[in-house]
Amino acid sequence: MQPIILCFKNEKNMNNKKWLIVLFVAMVLAQFAVPLKMIFDRENVLVAGKNYKFKTAPIDPSDPFRGKYVTLSFAENTFEVSDNEKWHNGQSIYVLLKTDKDGFAKIADVVKETPAESNDYVKAKLNYVVVQKDSTQTIHQLNIEYPFNRFYMEESKAPLAESMYWELARDTTKIAYASVSVQNGNAVLKDVFINDVSIKDLVKAERLK
Repeated sequence: MQPIILCFKNEKNMNNKKWLIVLFVAMVLAQFAVPLKMIFDRENVLVAGKNYKFKTAPIDPSDPFRGKYVTLSFAENTFEVSDNEKWHNGQSIYVLLKTDKDGFAKIADVVKETPAESNDYVKAKLNYVVVQKDSTQTIHQLNIEYPFNRFYMEESKAPLAESMYWELARDTTKIAYASVSVQNGNAVLKDVFINDVSIKDLVKAERLK
């Protein structure tokens, strides 16, 4: 009977090994599935999303260079709501968008729940709230942190791009804006422009001087 017992043991070991292989393959696929889905979602927003031009604003020159991306600040980053609801720093919010007469993004409304009747909104974060009260109403001034405030570039080009952006963004004769694709709360930053010229092209021209 001993050889039969050994046969059963070997068969059991083989089954265990098969299950371990299956589990290993499943774990590997799961690790690839997350970044692949992120890439797919990003590409889908770029293709099917609506393009918005967000005017940028000057940033603090004392803020250190990051090395791999240009730090962006936006002119349209505050909104006032008059209600008695509670707003708190760091909470998730939904910024509904529209465009002004010049084609730049404007905030139409800010809400706490996912909008049901519009696709033109961005899920963002409430940076901080300034509360003003009078005898008739309470005004909340919401300061918004968008999820697309970093424009990544090659590490060799990013510091020059950020330096040029700082300088040009302070020139009142020039218009700086970020081109952003928006779809169902998701947003993808496509490019940064100074007077309709890509910051990438400006950096390229500067390096050729």
